[in-house]
Amino acid sequence: FFLFIELTASIQTIIATMALRMVTDKVMGFAAKQYQNVLGNQLSQYGLRYEDLLIEEEREVKEALALADSDVLIGRTRRLKRAIDLNYKRKSLQDYAPNMELELFKKEIYPDIEKIRARDQEYAQLNAHNKQ
Repeated sequence: FFLFIELTASIQTIIATMALRMVTDKVMGFAAKQYQNVLGNQLSQYGLRYEDLLIEEEREVKEALALADSDVLIGRTRRLKRAIDLNYKRKSLQDYAPNMELELFKKEIYPDIEKIRARDQEYAQLNAHNKQ
């Protein structure tokens, strides 16, 4: 009988944890969508992409940019220079090109960054025995 009560209590704890996680996931999903909208509006003012905000000094980003196609690098450089110019002039890209279609969240180098991080993590796991 006591075993049944202990099992019931543990099942109730598991169900409560799952319910809390579902609510948390919904709230975080909603907040993430709102943040993405706000960030997208800010990026579109200057004609930037989300990937343009990545810090080039990070090792993974630096390696991904070194491996990237020259068109990707040229586009990134031009977008950054345009954003600096627009910010200096206190203008928006919509003032100059109101009908321009922007791909704010297009991923060109992020898949490479993920592969580099996975490779480094695998390398660290394979060589973990050397640190002991």
